[in-house]
Amino acid sequence: MRRYLQYSLTPLAFIFIFLALVISNRLSWITPAGLLYFPLELFVLGLLLLIPGRAGTAMRWVTSITLAIGLIFRIADISAYQVFSRSFNPVFDAYLLVYGVRLLETSIGAVGAYTLAALLVLLAVGIVVTSFFAIKRYQSWLRQSPKITAGFLTLGFLLWFGLFFAGSPRASRWFYVQLSAQVRSTFTSVADLRSFREVVNEDDYASVPGDTLFQKLRGKDVLVIFVESYGRTVLDKSEYSTYVRPALNQATEALAQAGFYSRSAFLTSPTVGGISWLAHGTALSGLWIDSQVRYDSLMMSDRPSLVRLFNRAGWRTLGVMPAITLNWPEGQYFGYDHILTANELDYKGKPFNYVTMPDQFTLSRLYTLELGSEQRQPVMAEIALISSHAPWTPIPHLIDWQQVGDGSVFNEQATAGDPAEVVWQDKNRVIRQYRESIEYVIASIVSYAATYGDENLVILVLGDHQPMPYVTDETENRDVPVHLIARDPAVLDAVTHWNWTTGMLPADDAPVWRMDQLRDRFIDAFSIPSER
Repeated sequence: MRRYLQYSLTPLAFIFIFLALVISNRLSWITPAGLLYFPLELFVLGLLLLIPGRAGTAMRWVTSITLAIGLIFRIADISAYQVFSRSFNPVFDAYLLVYGVRLLETSIGAVGAYTLAALLVLLAVGIVVTSFFAIKRYQSWLRQSPKITAGFLTLGFLLWFGLFFAGSPRASRWFYVQLSAQVRSTFTSVADLRSFREVVNEDDYASVPGDTLFQKLRGKDVLVIFVESYGRTVLDKSEYSTYVRPALNQATEALAQAGFYSRSAFLTSPTVGGISWLAHGTALSGLWIDSQVRYDSLMMSDRPSLVRLFNRAGWRTLGVMPAITLNWPEGQYFGYDHILTANELDYKGKPFNYVTMPDQFTLSRLYTLELGSEQRQPVMAEIALISSHAPWTPIPHLIDWQQVGDGSVFNEQATAGDPAEVVWQDKNRVIRQYRESIEYVIASIVSYAATYGDENLVILVLGDHQPMPYVTDETENRDVPVHLIARDPAVLDAVTHWNWTTGMLPADDAPVWRMDQLRDRFIDAFSIPSER
């Protein structure tokens, strides 16, 4: 038995090395056919391991570490593509472990989340240990007959180059390409961070007087509403569009009946599947914030956000953040006069899983605490609506606004339906409930405007990012819908040159802006010309 085990260890080591060299960084590409490759690295590795003496021993350590790092990065890539539709970045994504654990707590509970985190750490350790073992076994096998082995390795080289120059896609350099891409990404990211820090404080609006800003919006309340995971997929993917397109047309009609006009288009978000604050930072700063490091640099900069510019122009500025339950030092950058966190909103009902409170309650409390008062200055509020945040269960539904109260009326809704661990066993159900959450948010915004809006209400609604690739079928598209809603026709006249689609349903060929272009175009449209 022991002898049989010893004989089996070498082929197992070879299989491990082979898989580490050819396995894809996309989960959907890992198929039997996706493993049928002829990796050049296998022969390079063999020749390096044939080096005798201390140099050979050192080479075993170097190749073992390289193999382990490459495989760990590959697994990190798989995870990043599944959630954020992009590869893992060693510089920018180190914090994702903490973020991922927090997200998992909402779907599988704290015990499950920390257990999975511990298993991931063990997996990384296991990969390192296995890599050392596999390389050692491979080296021992190669050195049994060095001359014969060198001959076979040379023959393998010739065969690989023959396939490569013949144009065969099976001649693989996948491990080298992926690992070198990670190395380049690391150096590029460091250089990008340095260049970003040089320009982050450069802004044409830094010294513009407040009395020249937003003249066309004087006296109006401006609500900038970010809708969680509201991506273009709801208009493009048939499982969603069949329902969401009619819902947006109905929203247009409901707004028109209440005297409101609307225009719609698309923005390209810097993020996918999560990390919503990158989108908030991008839209409000006018800079492309596509990493946590850039976001942190922005938070330490003097660049005025859209919120701070409204504050300079005389608006009372608010941050309405129902998902913020702890201290939020980053809020100081944006320039709010006051932040309505989860505690400030004082929701007395039960949470909807990760979602601390339903969006209707958030909007209701904003009106009760701030907008319902007659004797006040105009308000500019950045609002994060979160009912469409994963895991999309349970799904709230609208009630009469007069019945909202302290939120305890939502307890029955908050405890209805199956828990996340049940819902997420059925992808079709996840897709349906994600779509229903988007329909709910749209209905909440429209109903709020119809119930409480007047000629001095202006609402800018935008998605923060596409939902996770699990429900978008890994689309590369990063666009999100954006809507401008107002009762005063002069507000819409000011943006005629934007060429946005009339109504809440953007045309397929509606303009698509990068999200960092929104701030400056919004300022220019509603401010009087001035020298900057």
